[in-house]
Amino acid sequence: MPALRSCARFVRRLPARGPLAAVALAVALLASPAAHAQNLKELYEAARAYDAGYLAARALAQSADYRVAAAEGLARPSAALGAGASTARIDPQNFGGGESNSINATLSARYPIINRVNDASIAQARRTLDSARAELESAEQDLIVRVAQAYFDVLAAQDTLATTRANKAAITEQLASAKRNFEVGTATITDTREAQAKFDKAVADEIGAENDLRTKRIALDQLVGRSGLAPKPLVLPVTLPPVMPTDVESWVTTADGVHPNVRRARVGLDIARLETEKARAAEKFTLDAVGSVGASRASGSSISTLPGITRTASVGVQFNLPLYTGGQTGNRIQETLLLEEKARQDLDAARRAIAQGTRVAYFGVQSGQAQVKALEAAESSAKLALEATQLGYRVGVRVNLDVLNAQTQLFQTQRDLARARYDVLVGSLRLAQASGQLQPGDIDAVNALLAK
Repeated sequence: MPALRSCARFVRRLPARGPLAAVALAVALLASPAAHAQNLKELYEAARAYDAGYLAARALAQSADYRVAAAEGLARPSAALGAGASTARIDPQNFGGGESNSINATLSARYPIINRVNDASIAQARRTLDSARAELESAEQDLIVRVAQAYFDVLAAQDTLATTRANKAAITEQLASAKRNFEVGTATITDTREAQAKFDKAVADEIGAENDLRTKRIALDQLVGRSGLAPKPLVLPVTLPPVMPTDVESWVTTADGVHPNVRRARVGLDIARLETEKARAAEKFTLDAVGSVGASRASGSSISTLPGITRTASVGVQFNLPLYTGGQTGNRIQETLLLEEKARQDLDAARRAIAQGTRVAYFGVQSGQAQVKALEAAESSAKLALEATQLGYRVGVRVNLDVLNAQTQLFQTQRDLARARYDVLVGSLRLAQASGQLQPGDIDAVNALLAK
């Protein structure tokens, strides 16, 4: 909580004594890292083993391996065993009357020699595996960003609460000072009432900040499956990593080739083309090698029954050519051609969306870094302004409200600066995600900025 520590240090530099010193000490203690604090990488690993969305995507990707194996079975031999038993009674008044019983068993096998429909189905299954892997990669990237966002949301909420409490502590001292000055006749009741109004507003802000921190912690706990988390803060001074490469079009070009959504859309187009190929293959012949062995046992009292066991065996090839399907095949081909066009347009839409998202993310990070530099300058200016206002207040050229406003401005600037730094770090991860390049190893660069 860099902003919290900065607030605590500055509060100690204020001219007042008494209650403010105790509050500043409490703020400083709150700023110290927890004994069992967790860094971003640790919480990501915990979320990776707990988050239901990611685990569902991983299970889906793993199931695709079995789907491919099942499809590849279409090109392998198949065998089936069949058995049956029957009995028949023949009217005795007819010739050969009596009873006839039979038991038979057959083992048949088939091996597809030429079957273009099966070939297309196998190719589709293999491309589906690529799509499932891209889906898992997308889910992993999304998990990284969600964990980082929740992590820094907690830190930002802690900083907001810390600056709110520091501001309240400073206002408390100014309120006490205004009351003392009014009692001795060196200030008007206006100073006291202005300080009281500021104090009441600070109390309300503190209540809101406490609830916001509680909410952010619940969200992080829910994401990683733990409770009582204490994210490690950034180490001061903070040096944000630059965006590399510095050319936005380089990011866009890379995204077009590696982004999981683009890859899935390309796979979707390939699958649609194979579906058209499969529909056309339904018009073509198939050739299978077939064979069977069987045995039957007959018994009975009918004179037409030849008792005994009969064995049979056969092997050959089976040719099949569809001649007329009632328009089913032709209409299916037209349907798949239109679905192929849809998949092509989906690919174009995905590429455009990724390019736009990458550009927006890139300029968002660039703007965030510029905002951090501006807020760092604003923080320095606000400190100098507060010191000058306090000096003017002591010599009588500034009123109590001026000091309160200067304090509030400093604390708000420090809060905004911390938030801007967190936004840049999360924005950098979002940029890598938008371009499809985000990897678990990218967490290490952010982790290096956290307290050890």
